[in-house]
Amino acid sequence: MYGRLKGQRLPFLNKAPEEGLKVSALCGGRNGLYLEGSVCGIPCLMLVDTGANVTLVRTDLAQKLKKNFIYTAPKISLKTTTGEKAEIHGKLDAAIECGSRKFQRRIYVADITDPCILGLDFLQKFNFTVDLEKKEIRTGGEEIPLFSASAEHSKLCSVLAKEKTIIPARSECLIPGVPEVSGKFKYVVTDFPSQVSQKGVLVAATHVDLKREAIPVRVLNLDNKPKTVDKGAAIATCEPVVDIVARPQEFSESLRLPSILENLEGLNEEQRTSVKELLQEFQKLFSTSDSDVGRCNMTQHRINTGNHPPIKQYPRRLPLAKKEEAERLVKEMVDNGIIEESSGPWASPIVLVKKKDGSTCFCVDYRKLNEITIKDSYPLPRIDDNLDALNGSQ
Repeated sequence: MYGRLKGQRLPFLNKAPEEGLKVSALCGGRNGLYLEGSVCGIPCLMLVDTGANVTLVRTDLAQKLKKNFIYTAPKISLKTTTGEKAEIHGKLDAAIECGSRKFQRRIYVADITDPCILGLDFLQKFNFTVDLEKKEIRTGGEEIPLFSASAEHSKLCSVLAKEKTIIPARSECLIPGVPEVSGKFKYVVTDFPSQVSQKGVLVAATHVDLKREAIPVRVLNLDNKPKTVDKGAAIATCEPVVDIVARPQEFSESLRLPSILENLEGLNEEQRTSVKELLQEFQKLFSTSDSDVGRCNMTQHRINTGNHPPIKQYPRRLPLAKKEEAERLVKEMVDNGIIEESSGPWASPIVLVKKKDGSTCFCVDYRKLNEITIKDSYPLPRIDDNLDALNGSQ
């Protein structure tokens, strides 16, 4: 299997990759050819490097995929054609998506500049064909466009106002916009246009999705008079996003309060408005999902076990269906930063408890640990003495 580069075969790999890992450069720069894809569901730009004999992913992206990350001893090095060296941190069992196809491949994790580098090992394995004249890469009958970073970044796309909008004096508002031309990128950053038709108007840099019907552009009017933005006027420029390590939240003008807080029955209109304003002001105090639990770092919790040796219990056997459920719950907690991988002499078994709504509650049986824990004593006054002290108070 081989790819074609201007009608010529891509060179075969004669050595095992680990005998001499090499790439053309750690970064494609302004002349590198990229395609838009994803690694394990994380969108990113991939450099197509026919001078590399190995496929690489950047370290920070791999660290977000701890489950698939395989750490290795620091004995493998990566070299470029110019003599630069980079450290190989490990391997990653990655699902690489190019176009509409997904490929499973074990790739290397290294300190490179680009998010991902597709090397000859990947191109040959999955029978890719590279056509520099048409600037595209083909596999399985699908044509995927290639582009250079310099060409894309030098052509900033304008964002046009979708409708006529009046910005009140010394106020800001969201103006729906549309891209002047449809680009190859899905995600872009809107910014202040190079030529502004009106003075005293500022545009906020915003990460947006070009596939949406309307792009929200936040515009601020610094003037003491209202400003009118006509339909079709250029209100911002958009620049393609080179790297995305997490998908942006969907844009919504409404604040995301739990629905139960919005159903304020039994209140009149004035009371309902006051409560909603209060909830909106302090909305960050409310959890919006099971993973949104927050964290307090003001102090560290310690369990006093004295000189007792560590409690280490074997895990209890789970049915296959329960085992898959436990693995899913552990992955969710790791992904949401609730727990992290660790190694130590203490171990307690997990228990899966079925809730009333049918969902599963992930618990840990700490009874053995509780038996040896030295409790803190916090003496409380008598309740009846407290009540007597309040006698006659209003």
